[in-house]
Amino acid sequence: MIGVGIIGYGYWGPNLVRNFSEATETQAIGVSDLRPDRLALVQNRYPAVHAVSDYRILLANPKIEAIAVATPVSSHFELAMAALKAGKHVLVEKPLASRSDQVLELMEEADKRNLVLMVDHTFVYTGAVRKIAEIIRSGGLGDLLYFDSVRINLGLFQSDVDVIWDLAVHDLSIMQHLLPVWPRAITATGMKHVEGGMENIAYLTAFFEDNMIGHINVNWLSPVKVRRTLIAGTRQMIVYDDMENSEKVKVYDRGITVTNNTEDIYKVLVNYRSGDVHSPQLDVTEGLSSEVRHFAECIKTGKKPITDGYSALQVVQALEAATLSMRDRGRLVELPAPRRETVSAQEASR
Repeated sequence: MIGVGIIGYGYWGPNLVRNFSEATETQAIGVSDLRPDRLALVQNRYPAVHAVSDYRILLANPKIEAIAVATPVSSHFELAMAALKAGKHVLVEKPLASRSDQVLELMEEADKRNLVLMVDHTFVYTGAVRKIAEIIRSGGLGDLLYFDSVRINLGLFQSDVDVIWDLAVHDLSIMQHLLPVWPRAITATGMKHVEGGMENIAYLTAFFEDNMIGHINVNWLSPVKVRRTLIAGTRQMIVYDDMENSEKVKVYDRGITVTNNTEDIYKVLVNYRSGDVHSPQLDVTEGLSSEVRHFAECIKTGKKPITDGYSALQVVQALEAATLSMRDRGRLVELPAPRRETVSAQEASR
């Protein structure tokens, strides 16, 4: 079994500890947190897990082969780099780091030491997103037209990141995993409604080379919780509603067909197609459980993680571009061109 240490036992840390404890491939050996009350919770629920206030104790433990980081975003780079330099494989809660240059440094360090570096883009490992990926890659949707996502709820307000870095990161990671291409530019607008706070509502638009377009709406000030994504193609369309207990994914055989009127070259006829709706069967395994097993598999076999450093890099670059655009009232910000050799390797791992 792979021994794992978890740094941070706040909002997401308990989920990591639970999944690393329950997986047959891993064992949660230690947890570190600066707050005594959180360490007490660890000891009460997991008496065999070593709870410490200093994360460096975990790094020095030879029984721990891997480290999971679940702390505020501003500390991700420092903790992940320390773990890599200690010879540990690393899984970091989203986003991997607060700057793209930090992501590149972590990628370089992991590559140099032949260690697994993986970002916790949890939704990528859910049965719903994996099924959607299967449909898209089979060509079932046809040519893709748009990706439209809404992720809104009341709270939780974050102290170190705005709503884009907190919520839109999920949708960008889903977009990054599902779509065969990555946007070339992004615009974003947002607003702060709490004095001294960060943007709590934002709208992102992603522009692709062809007619594909993406839109993401994120909000901490909604009276209702909505997690819904629409992906449209020329053949079929998908609605992914994560709030549904069953039938989270519905595939619609609906759309339009455009034909030219041979009698008048200036006329274009739009015909509407309305067919069946079906909901495919999904793997109901918890996404984080699948992710933990994948992390262990990558450590054992040297396999490239699905959500590797490059996946994290693209998402962080998009977050940076959205931040720049939002600060400049929606200015169009170009994204770096994808590195072909890395993209090819990434596609091969899927």
